[in-house]
Amino acid sequence: MSSGAALPPKPLPQGPLPPKPLPPEPLPPKPLPPEPLPPEPLPPEPLPPKPLPPKPLPPEPLPQDAVLAALARVQDPEIRRPITDLGMVDTVEVSDEKLSVRLLLTIPGCPLKATLDADVRAALAPLAGARNVRVEMGVMNDEQRLAMRRGLRGGDGSRPPENPFAQPGSLTRVYAVASGKGGVGKSSVTANLAVALAARGLQVGILDADVHGFSIPRIMGLDRGPTRVDDMILPPIVHGVKVISIGSFVAPGKAVIWRGPMLHRAVEQFLTDVFWGDLDVLLLDLPPGTGDVAISVAQLLPHAELLVVTTPQLAAAEVAERAGLIAAQTEQRVAGVIENMSWLEVGGERLEIFGAGGGAAIATQLSEQLGVAVELLEQIPLDPMLRERGDAGRPLNLASEAPDAEPGEVSAVAAAFVRLAERLGTRPRGLAGRKLPVSPR
Repeated sequence: MSSGAALPPKPLPQGPLPPKPLPPEPLPPKPLPPEPLPPEPLPPEPLPPKPLPPKPLPPEPLPQDAVLAALARVQDPEIRRPITDLGMVDTVEVSDEKLSVRLLLTIPGCPLKATLDADVRAALAPLAGARNVRVEMGVMNDEQRLAMRRGLRGGDGSRPPENPFAQPGSLTRVYAVASGKGGVGKSSVTANLAVALAARGLQVGILDADVHGFSIPRIMGLDRGPTRVDDMILPPIVHGVKVISIGSFVAPGKAVIWRGPMLHRAVEQFLTDVFWGDLDVLLLDLPPGTGDVAISVAQLLPHAELLVVTTPQLAAAEVAERAGLIAAQTEQRVAGVIENMSWLEVGGERLEIFGAGGGAAIATQLSEQLGVAVELLEQIPLDPMLRERGDAGRPLNLASEAPDAEPGEVSAVAAAFVRLAERLGTRPRGLAGRKLPVSPR
């Protein structure tokens, strides 16, 4: 066989072929190295310790005498005397934390309790410093009220109270405001004159002696009654004026039906049982005419002076003259004549609605009849605002500026009352019947 002969084919293997080997699985990725953590912050440097606040110094010592001296400047709003003089200061306690004062009210439910509390706190505030001010209220017992009344009226309290205005040493000027007939504005004159006098710094009182036709409570805006301390009556103070009226003792709308003895007793009780204090001027609003009350006032107040109120109308003036002539029989003095509703200002002109000359005529006739000079003290214009303020309980002199007036400008009627108050508030006191501080050697 030659070398070039073909080789026989290799026999194929019998049976299934062996499986192909699978490719190797990929290796998992190598994990990345972790990111380096940020360096931990350095702890802050410790702050220096805060200095402790200095301990508050204890307040300066506050002696009780200084507290009592401050309380002595507080006046009872009704009696108008220092509360220390009235025995109203019960206890005073002072510590580093508080200043405590206990007061004694004259009666339970005192109507001016809040006013007294505020006045005491205001007086103690400059002294208290950092201390808390505490004001406690108590009530006087019977013995303490008796001691207070004795201190106010003098004596031992065994005798009935006296009429202080009839005593020879009284320095109060007493004016009885009279008229011959009603409707001339007598009560309006009384109220506005009282407020004008009080505005001058005088201590003023009004005794409403018009028992049957009282109108002073309305005109003065009296919204509360008097305070009764046992047998002593404290009159309410409104617009700086002490006021007492039978209207404070009767129910609204109820008529007072009294005859002469009851009327006399009412006026007498208003003079004796009411504690008026130290008044500079007392005004009595008399009923019209010359009836029982006018006679009682002449008996109870022999040194009272008459103020005769009229309108310019001659018919009213003739009746008013009779009210002035009562002075000839009672030996009283006529202080002067006041002409009310003299004219109405209209467009810069005076409109004399009720005529003219009535006030001057009365002054002339009384001068001739009594033999002494009687002046026409003032002519008061007619002003609707006077009526409006009276109905609202705010006398004109409390809000005397007209709606269109310049600041400080007052109405003509308010200016008239101011002039009248200047004349009557500065009249010299006579010495008739007064005890002089002299003695024989």
